[in-house]
Amino acid sequence: MLAPTLENNHARLSPLGLNNYKRLLHIAQEKDLIQFSPSKIDTPDALKDYVQVAVDGLYHKTTIPFIIYDKQKKAYAGSTRFGHINWINKVLHIGWTWLGREFQGTGLNKQIKFLMLQFAFDKLNFDKVEFRVDERNLQSRKAIEKLGATLEGILRKDTIMIDGYKRNTCCYGILKEEWEDIKNNIFKNF
Repeated sequence: MLAPTLENNHARLSPLGLNNYKRLLHIAQEKDLIQFSPSKIDTPDALKDYVQVAVDGLYHKTTIPFIIYDKQKKAYAGSTRFGHINWINKVLHIGWTWLGREFQGTGLNKQIKFLMLQFAFDKLNFDKVEFRVDERNLQSRKAIEKLGATLEGILRKDTIMIDGYKRNTCCYGILKEEWEDIKNNIFKNF
C-alpha cells in the first residue's frame, strides 16, 4: 500500500519511512516532547524503531504514517499517522502526532488535522475517525475538542507508560454525518 501525500498552502504530509525519518531527529530529542505517549523517540535508535513499527503497519494496511512539513516555516515539523485502520468497519484513528515546540500553537496542527479528516471522510469514505489521548494531556484534549470531536468515554488504566504508570485514555470521535458541519464551520476558511 502506498501512502498518499496530503497538502495545502500551509502543510505537506508526505509518507514517513526509513528513508526520511532522520529529518526529525533534532525534534524527537526535545525534552518531554511526547511525555504523554507510551512510545520512546528521543534517541536515534528509538526513533528508528518507532518509524519501523509505523512502516510495518503500512505494509499490513493498519497504519499510514506521515512526516509533517511546515510550508510557512519551510521546515520539517514532526510526525502523525492514521492508525488502527479498520477497512471493514470504516473506522480509523488519527494520532501519534508530535510537533516540535516551535511549531506548536501556530495553527499547523489544525491544518494537518483538516487534511487528514478530509482524506479519511472524503477520499477513503470512512464512517468514523477516532482520537485517543492520555487523560492528563490537557493541551491535546483541548486541540481535539476544538476540531469538533466528541468525548465518547474514558478507558481506565488501559495503557502502560514507559515509566510504568497506567494511564486513562480519553476516546474522542467524529462521525461522517458530522463532518460536513465541522468542515463548513470549524474549517470554513481552509
